[in-house]
Amino acid sequence: MRVSVVIPTHNEAQSIGRVLADLPANLVTEVLVVDSNSTDGTPEIASKMGARVLHEPRRGYGRACLTGLAGASSPDVVVFLDGDYSDRPSELPILLAPITDGRADITLGSRLQGRRAAGALPWHQVFGNRLAAALIKVLYGLKISDLGPFRAGRADVLRALALEETTYGWAVEIILKGTLGGFRIVEVPVSYYPRIGKSKISGTLKGTVGAAWFILSLIVRYYFRHRRAGMPRPA
Repeated sequence: MRVSVVIPTHNEAQSIGRVLADLPANLVTEVLVVDSNSTDGTPEIASKMGARVLHEPRRGYGRACLTGLAGASSPDVVVFLDGDYSDRPSELPILLAPITDGRADITLGSRLQGRRAAGALPWHQVFGNRLAAALIKVLYGLKISDLGPFRAGRADVLRALALEETTYGWAVEIILKGTLGGFRIVEVPVSYYPRIGKSKISGTLKGTVGAAWFILSLIVRYYFRHRRAGMPRPA
């Protein structure tokens, strides 16, 4: 099975080396670091450690993930992982197991079900994730606990979903379109630790509230869009 790992980065020089070093070499076919205008040497470090660096000057978490997905070399599975070392790349086998076993098309790493180090997730981020997960259960019937960034999906499924969100809404778009398309989404527990460096979004209450409002609105918009027009079930 060909596994491509996509890591969006912006000034992650303190952590990217540890992230790349912890990826299980026996499972990963290629690593794509999608860098957005880092000024601290992140792409140079990644390149020296064997990653293929893609430069994406346009900002946006979803845009970086889409660039990585488009640039992957004929993968069977694509993994998305943050470059801040808050998730542990060594837990990749946990994330891949439901897909390799034929039980899932998409897997989500839940930070709220696994071991969580003190201070890794502030209370407002935990609350926002639980609220979004509850809304998804009510509107879409999918029971999950978290919208964490450590996730994987069959490449053909990810392409069939026609993902288009360019901001942090991309993380929930996979879940919503995957559910509406009838694909199997399985959540697995993963550990989570305080990130190295400063968060671009969730490090402040204001940033978390803004992200939560956007994500909750997206969940509702997709629901009513589906009810009005319906989403064709991919073959």
